[in-house]
Amino acid sequence: MSNIRKAFEKGKAFIPFITCGDPDLETTEAAVRAMAAQGADLIELGIPFSDPTAEGPVIQGANLRALKGGVKTDHIFRMVRSLRRDISIPMVFMTYANVVFSYGAEKFISTCRETGIDGLILPDLPFEEKDEFLPICRKYGVELISLIAPTSEDRISMIAAEAEGFLYIVSSLGVTGTRSEITTDLASIIRVVRENTDIPCAIGFGISTPEQAAKMAKLADGVIVGSAIIKILAEHGTAAPSYIGEYTERMKTAARRAE
Repeated sequence: MSNIRKAFEKGKAFIPFITCGDPDLETTEAAVRAMAAQGADLIELGIPFSDPTAEGPVIQGANLRALKGGVKTDHIFRMVRSLRRDISIPMVFMTYANVVFSYGAEKFISTCRETGIDGLILPDLPFEEKDEFLPICRKYGVELISLIAPTSEDRISMIAAEAEGFLYIVSSLGVTGTRSEITTDLASIIRVVRENTDIPCAIGFGISTPEQAAKMAKLADGVIVGSAIIKILAEHGTAAPSYIGEYTERMKTAARRAE
């Protein structure tokens, strides 16, 4: 069983996202430790990119702050090595294809393996073009995680049938960001997913409150939260990790209420 799959073994998973280097990597590392201590089941680490097309203003701002602070991919790998000294829960990178290409795909993915990164999410990589990275990912045991969006429609069954790790279900059209209400017919999407794979699925984009987390967890195997955490970072800066830990505990508790 893959390390990612283990994140879903004990019930509904809470999956927080954080942009590495916002406001600095020391804060990122402390926040990851706080999230792990408070029950996060899997953590998405965002590698900042200058043109994050899937992101709304909140995470775009985090990317820009991190880049302005001088964070580099090698610095992030170094941080992951440090985290892996005592953090064992699954961690995946979420970034953009150009980041991987510019670093060198084989070098990037082999370093993921060496440092303990379990998977890779590339929101700008079309399913039909995943073979650009999939053979290298399989060579090094790094799972390439697929996304299913409301616009996937007839492609849902195909994407689900070939999924690895977990399926990232995008809750709403548009970019990341908190939403007051999620109106997509996610139940029908997940029904098609269930018919084609036993890979776990987690819903992301727009979830920010415990009430939303509980509602989404009733449909899926886990919930993903990013922008709400980045807002805590923007508000509290280097003091944010303790607040992020408290938020993680509340969201994890809410997700588990759906079991």
